[in-house]
Amino acid sequence: MSKSLTIIETRGLTRRFGDVTAVDAVDLSISTGEIFGLLGPNGAGKTTMIKMLTTLLPPTTGTALVAGFDIERESARVRGAIAYVPQLVSADGSLTAYENLLLFARLYGVPRKEREQRINEALEFVGLLESAHRVVRGYSGGMVRRLEIALALIHRPRLLFLDEPTVGLDPLARQSVWQHVRLLAEQYGMTVLLTTHFMEEADTLCGRVAIMNRGRVTAIGTPAALKLGIGVAEATLDHVFAHYSGAQLESEGNFHELTRTRRTLARLG
Repeated sequence: MSKSLTIIETRGLTRRFGDVTAVDAVDLSISTGEIFGLLGPNGAGKTTMIKMLTTLLPPTTGTALVAGFDIERESARVRGAIAYVPQLVSADGSLTAYENLLLFARLYGVPRKEREQRINEALEFVGLLESAHRVVRGYSGGMVRRLEIALALIHRPRLLFLDEPTVGLDPLARQSVWQHVRLLAEQYGMTVLLTTHFMEEADTLCGRVAIMNRGRVTAIGTPAALKLGIGVAEATLDHVFAHYSGAQLESEGNFHELTRTRRTLARLG
């Protein structure tokens, strides 16, 4: 794959915490314009990978280029080229959508004369233009997620990281978020890297997925190819997940996951 088409390139990317290796010599290439899924059980290393790629955590060894910039030597330029929507709500509920976007525009140094146009374009893209001056704490969960996508657009990043983008949303709100994620790639040419525990979400949205387990990438490919490759009749991505991670998807999750999801649900309303 040529560098001109590659927006994320890792070589031997490793992160250790004492005696624990959270990410173990990962080689990964993601193309510009892809919607790419990073899957794996809790503790597989997904969060640590995302933290390194977004410059929040330095690697122990190995290298990574994001948008053509080295995550250690050129971390400021990496941050200027990406946006990150965490699982927990990042919008300020005490502000209106317009005020949230204006704050982000200022933080990212968007020129004053361009701010209003960019804000209105972002609001229109996510279908919130008519709700721009409503206080965000009165938004539904789906509206909040769409606002966060708008916040991510304000500085026109090349790469968007989405962490569990539809957790706690009802099926209609989830479908709406899926639609907007697709449009980011189709209309803006944006690359999206998302983590999710919803295999239907990964199967629907992602051109390719990587499955991590114990810090390593154990499988990578299109959902269709991975399903075909495990030798199970009428295989689903759930079967693929179990095959390559040695884990089952449990709807209840562990105590930490349940607590985090309930906290997210409470903040989304």
